[in-house]
Amino acid sequence: MIVDKLLKVALLGSSWVMYLLLALSVVSLSLMIERWIFFWRHRDDLERLERALHESLYRDDFEATERLLEASPSLEARVLRRALRWSHGGAEAFQDVVGSELGKLRRELERGMTTLGTLGNNAPFIGLLGTVIGVIEAFHQLGDAGQNKGAMGNVMAGIAEALVATGIGLFVALPAVVAFNGFQKKIGDVEGATEALARLISAAIKTRESGALRVVELEVDEEPARAPLRPIAPVEG
Repeated sequence: MIVDKLLKVALLGSSWVMYLLLALSVVSLSLMIERWIFFWRHRDDLERLERALHESLYRDDFEATERLLEASPSLEARVLRRALRWSHGGAEAFQDVVGSELGKLRRELERGMTTLGTLGNNAPFIGLLGTVIGVIEAFHQLGDAGQNKGAMGNVMAGIAEALVATGIGLFVALPAVVAFNGFQKKIGDVEGATEALARLISAAIKTRESGALRVVELEVDEEPARAPLRPIAPVEG
């Protein structure tokens, strides 16, 4: 009973699978273009930025550091620029803000990645479903055709057409998988570079704090200068 109903559904054809794969390919391509534009807009020469930050932080010039971060369009600079506003609270406060900003940035970086990964993993199975439905339909026609040679040719053409669905599924999945892996690597690079630059700034903040504490200790340890003793004049009369 159930098999008969499923057979009727299968005999409706696999054309809808083709249209579904076509729609999924449009979605996949749109996500890949959107992510590529996103990372392209926020690109920067991070090696040059790191060298410039080294110089400004070594001079203890935090104003120059802030200007460098504001001039950079990179995502790493955006996180550090926001966290640098809390540097007056010390290196620990700065690192806490970096972690908070990275958490918010991660949601932005991973936008669309779940959909892209799902398409890459499941598009071949959707294509295989279309092929199975097409083969079922072809064998059903084969049973009805009997010994009719002309009908046999139509059956073979139907099987060949059904195999196209698997090919389209692979065609949708392969670019999605490649793009997914590439974007995941880019996300890891952004997070790693942000953490590396954050440690550099945190070291400069700690150096500034230790220098300030050293000055305070020296001021406290200094003994007040004593005025020279003067002889007491004898009291007359």
